[in-house]
Amino acid sequence: MQLNQLHHIAIICSDYATSKHFYCDLLGFKPLHEVKRADRGDIKLDVTNGAVQLELFIKPQAPKRASYPEAQGLRHIAFSVTDVAATIAELQQLGIKTEPLRYDTETGAAMTFFFDPDGLPLELHE
Repeated sequence: MQLNQLHHIAIICSDYATSKHFYCDLLGFKPLHEVKRADRGDIKLDVTNGAVQLELFIKPQAPKRASYPEAQGLRHIAFSVTDVAATIAELQQLGIKTEPLRYDTETGAAMTFFFDPDGLPLELHE
């Protein structure tokens, strides 16, 4: 079996306006397709930024994310950037809090974390 590349990542969000603002207005994703699915009680918003495609499922009644202590399943989503320090500065100018710049203990590459409006950990990695 050959898995060529990641197609998309699906994220469950609690609030349409907040999530669309965060991913599109702040992080620069562009909306591709949106559908209100009354039978499922959600809105599905597909967004893209370069080669990265996300499916945002807006489900206000979904249970909160178990994070600390970490639960099994998805731990975080990591985005590759050219300059983590510069990207941290950009995020902070947009009012997005980040953890301090640090370095991967295995590779020495610069990295940090920040969080989406529902607490999903997002990583920046050089």
